[in-house]
Amino acid sequence: MEIQVDKHEKENSSVDTSGLTPLCNRLVDMSHDPDYAFNLPAPELQSMRLAAAQELFAVRREQIAALRKRADEAGIQRIESFDDLVPLLFAHTIYKSYPQELIEKGRWGPLLKWLQTLSATDVSNVDLKDVRDVDDWIERLWAAGHAVLCTSGSSGKVSFLNHTMKDRARKTRHMKYTLGWPFTKANPGRAVFWLGPMKGRNSAVEMGITNEENWGSPGGTYALDEQPLLISEVSATAAMRRKLADGTALPDEIEAFERKQKDKADAAADELLRLADKILDMRHQPMFIFGLWAQHLMIRDRARERGIPDGDFHPDTVLFPGGGIKGLNIPADYREQVSAFYGPVIQVGVYGMTEMAQLMPRCEAKHYHVPPGLILLMLDGTGQRLLTEKDAVDGKITGRVGFLDLLYEGRWGGLITGDKATMDLGHTCPCGRPGPTLLDTVSRYAPVGEEDHIGCAGTIDAYVRGGLPA
Repeated sequence: MEIQVDKHEKENSSVDTSGLTPLCNRLVDMSHDPDYAFNLPAPELQSMRLAAAQELFAVRREQIAALRKRADEAGIQRIESFDDLVPLLFAHTIYKSYPQELIEKGRWGPLLKWLQTLSATDVSNVDLKDVRDVDDWIERLWAAGHAVLCTSGSSGKVSFLNHTMKDRARKTRHMKYTLGWPFTKANPGRAVFWLGPMKGRNSAVEMGITNEENWGSPGGTYALDEQPLLISEVSATAAMRRKLADGTALPDEIEAFERKQKDKADAAADELLRLADKILDMRHQPMFIFGLWAQHLMIRDRARERGIPDGDFHPDTVLFPGGGIKGLNIPADYREQVSAFYGPVIQVGVYGMTEMAQLMPRCEAKHYHVPPGLILLMLDGTGQRLLTEKDAVDGKITGRVGFLDLLYEGRWGGLITGDKATMDLGHTCPCGRPGPTLLDTVSRYAPVGEEDHIGCAGTIDAYVRGGLPA
């Protein structure tokens, strides 16, 4: 298959992409010119994506035991069509399929063996001598060159996601060129307000650091918490919640847990109020502000206490709101209220998740566009069948999001997510650029804090766990 290389793909980059296969490298690199990348017709990209998927699969199946096992079970030797990818997608739960007792009992060797079954790189070079806790285990991985990131653990367990250092550099570059698209381009010099922690080996922390690098001025970053986000605390909280659920928690344990949770909540509220005042004091200069929807409403309320009118912000301020609202007592029109408060600033949005490196930016029509290096797959609710135009209603299909992210060197980038979304199959987005696109109506198949149930395709948790010593 002969593929022509456009001049836009030849731009030099400081990011070392030697760990990617040639076609993956080419597709990932396209995003450094988003006006070019998001104007490429889908048919032109699809044949290249399919060839890249086969190229990557041929390499990763030899490196990743879990992928090789799944491919053998499904009888897949080559990726001949996108249907062939579906059985090779991992369920999103697989990255937390380790037994929790490995952390609780400090069995770091078996936990490392579990991580190896999902990693493309050899993690046997990690020094496990005198590891104190899970945070120390993660730091040992980083010291050995394995940039493992953890999720928030909303379901009670965190996911461990292996990256190489080059993966992290590629992710930072992708965010630099796509986060502000199509409204603005990232350039350092703004005050950055990150209404969350900025220290720790966590995916949200990484996002904060990335945006500080892409948008911030030296010494001009303000975070919600100066203390590192510790995975050991997340695990301890999860363990306590299990005790509360099964009735085994002792009264003094419950009292200590509730007191600690209240102290943390009070400290976070005080810190958020301090940051709100700082934001309001600096409102007439360009800023980059990330916060959850409820946090933005709190800033709005603080502004009203101070007599500050709506829309009194510098127009070059970049607003990056997000986060879930489940269980929060906020108005139904919270998005409109936040937008009215900040006024005509640059409001950006992306669709993505911790496991996705190449996030999908939102256009003027509020549709999410797919980067060239991301293969987006709409699946049925069980995650076992690829949906097609035959499943469409009025040119749209609704189902479970699956994808293969071609950026990763440290692991297989194929995933079945817990997200329910609608894809507009139109050849042209309302913004005028090529489709298909995702609508801004993404929801979850399972409530936050509950496990999602996915069919057998890609769900190989038992195999991964079964490889561990008793």
